[in-house]
Formats: sequence, C-alpha cells, structure tokens
Amino acid sequence: MVAGVIGELLITAGVIVLLFVVWQLWVGDMIYGAERNATGAEQSQQWQQQWEHQNPGGSTAPTPESTDPATVTAPPPVIPEPGDGQVFGVMHIPRFGPDYAVEMAGGVTRPRTLDPIGIGHYPGTMMPGQPGNFALAAHRTTWGKPFNRIADLHVGDAIVIETEGGWYTYRFRTLEYVKPSAVEVLLPVPQVKDAPAGTAYMTMTSCSPMYSMTERIVAYSVFESFTPRTAGEPASLKAVA
Repeated sequence: MVAGVIGELLITAGVIVLLFVVWQLWVGDMIYGAERNATGAEQSQQWQQQWEHQNPGGSTAPTPESTDPATVTAPPPVIPEPGDGQVFGVMHIPRFGPDYAVEMAGGVTRPRTLDPIGIGHYPGTMMPGQPGNFALAAHRTTWGKPFNRIADLHVGDAIVIETEGGWYTYRFRTLEYVKPSAVEVLLPVPQVKDAPAGTAYMTMTSCSPMYSMTERIVAYSVFESFTPRTAGEPASLKAVA
C-alpha cells in the first residue's frame, strides 16, 4: 500500500517536472518571444511619434530615391555607448519574419540585459555604423531566444539596427563556430590581431549547439548604409522570399 502511494507520488512529481520543462523550453519561450517583439515594436513607434511631434507636417514616406542605399549619403551618426541595461536600439531581421523587433541594450549580463531585455552590446566594442566591431550577444534558447535562428541567415541578408535617429543596415556575410574562450571575435577586425579597422563590422554571438554552452556560434556582417528617419524606412526592411 505504502509503496503504491510512493510510486504514485513519484509519477506525479515526474509529470510536474516534465510539464515545467515543456513550459520553460517551448511555451514560455513563445510567450517571451512575443513579448520581446511587442516591446521592440512599441519602441519603434515611440521614436517615430517623437520625430513626427518634433517635425509637424514633415513626411517620412519612402521613395525609391530615399530608400536606395546608394543614394542615402547621410553619414552614420555616432551613438554614445549605452550604460548597462540601457536600451539604445531595436534589431530587425527580415529573414526572421516581419514581426521580429528586439530591443538592444548595453552590457551582456543575464540579470541586467540578456534575460529581461533581449540583445546586449559588448562594452568597449564599437557602436552601429562606426569603423570597427559592433559586437552583440543574445540567447539562442530560453528568454525569448532572440538569436534562435542565427544559423538560418543567408549571405546578403539584411540586419537592420533601428535607433532614434534612423536605421543602420548591415549585410550578413558568414558564420563561424568557436570555443567560449575565443575572445578574438570581439577584436576591432574580428579574429585579426593588431589590425586597424577601416570597415564597420557587426558580430553576433550566441551559444552552440542548442541547449548547450560548449561552443559559440558567431555571425559576421558588414555595414552597408545609414538611413535617417527623415528619409523613411529603408528598403532593407522589406520581407525576404
């Protein structure tokens, strides 16, 4: 009798643990992911509304001339490096869907940035559009998993960083898998020591393989153009086939 009761309790406990794991890894992630995208979209709308309030009667309707990266000649403005947990941008990746909009903040600690906000900026690396390495980190699993599909990027895919002043468009180039100790990926020219940075790079890092921390997956991109908010949304934000 007692053994039967204990057995039933153990089965119940096992079911509860299994349900918790399912929630943590799948259902919870779906909810967190939707919340991340909603928050990012709200931030984008807030910046746009602020611009419209400051520029009454102004128009940001995109035209072929204003959205062609080759004709956007405005130099990328320099953004001050954010403090730990301070939001400075929203990342859009058309490859990940039209609703993908994840906030970016300073620092790469879990309690201050990666868990509650989404994407973190490595302190001491460059900011968007500036020569050197603009380096970022985010979860690939759990907490909304902003970089879950990082391995799905195609060469030439747009990765757009929206800020209060406009949009910085980067183009994806290649993936690399490294050990967690490979800090060379954060150098001004990734993986090249003592090299002067004449190009603006972006490095996105996350854990690999899924649900493990034995390696890091690294995505490298190159800066293409800056589109000021006065020109309207860039063509690079359009959905991909």
